[in-house]
Amino acid sequence: MNRIKLSIPDSFLFSTSIHIRVTDLNYGNHVGNDTILSILQEARQQFLSSKGYTELNVEGYGLIMADAVIEYKKEIKYPNHLTVSVQAQDFDKLGFDIFYKIELSGTEGPVVAVKAKTGMMLFDYSTQKKASMTEAIMEKLS
Repeated sequence: MNRIKLSIPDSFLFSTSIHIRVTDLNYGNHVGNDTILSILQEARQQFLSSKGYTELNVEGYGLIMADAVIEYKKEIKYPNHLTVSVQAQDFDKLGFDIFYKIELSGTEGPVVAVKAKTGMMLFDYSTQKKASMTEAIMEKLS
């Protein structure tokens, strides 16, 4: 079986803390795929907020997720404490990628549990059409 190998940035300019709840666990007694996507969304929201944006207002446009890649490295369980690092990169005419590194706190230091990327597109919800990237957005998110 071929595995996904996601290259993520060497450094991240934003990070946030997230605690795993019992309700985040699936039948395997660990965090499932749906919860990982929720954790990524929470970290993305906090990242955008730190820049004065929300997912529904980035210089007047919204964001929609065009794709997602998740590479699992370690199992996440309750009551793990996570540090989620976020970095926007690879801007093009319609959007950009957001990279994530989810680390478990441990006695030996942080351990990477998940690497992820979401492709985000600018979207004008009033016209229901894709929107073009602006210099202001690139500068603010870089």
